[in-house]
Amino acid sequence: MLYLLVSPQRVYRNIYYHKQTKNQWARDDPAFLILQLLGLVITTASYSIVYGSGTNGFLKALLQLLVVNYLVSGVVLATLTWLVANRFLRHQNVHATDQQVEWMYAFDVHCNAFFTLFVLAYVLQFCFLPILMKTAWVSLFLGNTLFALAGAAYAFTTYLGFHAMPFLHHQEVFLYTIPLIAIAYLLSLFGFNISHHLLDFYF
Repeated sequence: MLYLLVSPQRVYRNIYYHKQTKNQWARDDPAFLILQLLGLVITTASYSIVYGSGTNGFLKALLQLLVVNYLVSGVVLATLTWLVANRFLRHQNVHATDQQVEWMYAFDVHCNAFFTLFVLAYVLQFCFLPILMKTAWVSLFLGNTLFALAGAAYAFTTYLGFHAMPFLHHQEVFLYTIPLIAIAYLLSLFGFNISHHLLDFYF
């Protein structure tokens, strides 16, 4: 998990070695998924305590953050990236063995990318709550910056995940969302506080 934050390239080099030894790209151990789900439960409980949401509020937020934001969104994004990779990014070489991206690997890429987003947009945001709960412009700037970095980190980690596959090309398409994130971020600085809106919605 630490390498996903400080050296994500190393993670995907290890995945390449995993392919050589296990003959599959996807993880065969659900431990990483379980740890992420546990992290979401703990984080949601922490926010619920700070906001005094109570048991019902906690369960409602957990349903949204864990089931919708993580699992459902993960399935949708993994399916989209899987389709794009297999349909548009594979090398067409009649002399090579036909290879395809496994759907489970695309979901693994989402899990890896979500972890970087989780640390920036969930954990660090919680650490800065005393500042972010204020109405000053600095709280808007800090909160929106965290979310912009989280979105960019998600896109970059997704790119690295597919860049590790030697039978794909033009994986830079997964980086095209970063300029859009940058534009949205700059526009948001004129008064749209992402942290306030999301925290009010969940808690």
